[in-house]
Amino acid sequence: MASPLPRSAVLIVNTRSRKGEKLFRSAREKLEHAGITLIASHSVRDPRRLPELVRDAVAEGAPMVIVGGGDGSLSATVDHVAGTDTVFALLPLGTANSFARTLGIPIDLDGAVAVIAGGRRRRIDLGMIDKDYFANCATLGVPPLVADTVPHGLKRWLGRPGYLAWGAWKMARFRPFRLTIGEGAAAVTMDALEVRIANGPFHGGTEMVEGADVASGEIVVQAVEGRSRHRLIWSWLASLLRLRSRKQTVREFRGASLRIATEPRLPLSIDGEVLARTPVTARIAAGVIEVAAPAD
Repeated sequence: MASPLPRSAVLIVNTRSRKGEKLFRSAREKLEHAGITLIASHSVRDPRRLPELVRDAVAEGAPMVIVGGGDGSLSATVDHVAGTDTVFALLPLGTANSFARTLGIPIDLDGAVAVIAGGRRRRIDLGMIDKDYFANCATLGVPPLVADTVPHGLKRWLGRPGYLAWGAWKMARFRPFRLTIGEGAAAVTMDALEVRIANGPFHGGTEMVEGADVASGEIVVQAVEGRSRHRLIWSWLASLLRLRSRKQTVREFRGASLRIATEPRLPLSIDGEVLARTPVTARIAAGVIEVAAPAD
């Protein structure tokens, strides 16, 4: 039987995330009302401070660290909890909240607080791009172009519709690329439009990589194969609408470690933040972190 979640924690909220500033005070009050003792609480305007604050909380022995923000905030901080005894909990306050959806955590504040107060410990995998941990999904193609250029105000005020509208705008500059998965005689090369490197099924708030699971011990690389932008748009729509044909638009590879190269070299977004360029090695770090998950 899983051990109960800690009753004390450090709360760290990225108030630059879409709902962080609005909900920080409410989150603190609701957590305390639910019986969580807050050792400290931090309202963070500069997201670059998030890793330092999490690292300090873990070093000082916090039983649980609660991070509020979007997927980028979570990805930037899991590195400092992985491999420790500290439980990682989250408040989904971003735009897509893909990692919360993967874990089955409600994306409303009351539901997320209820998980932290009455859920269970769950040991899960993290993905890795070279030596950098990530929580949910890394991508090649249009998403890095969007993540690197989307105006903060558009993302903050319009949420997913604004993000998708900017993505449609960026599509005009997009070009297909040559993709190689693997190395040596086992390598597979193809024309590609998008690549999703997944530890969980959700990307952009939509279930895109159904075969990915945070407790599978495998990384899943899903490629949208081809050269036509229309094929990529159809792949997106088929996934959004849950059409049976969605699986025919992609090709999947899985394993503990996969080498990924492109021609030309391309930027890669990791949980929504552009942090690497190809070639990279995608790996799974099996069972490396404990998270606060729903009781069921």
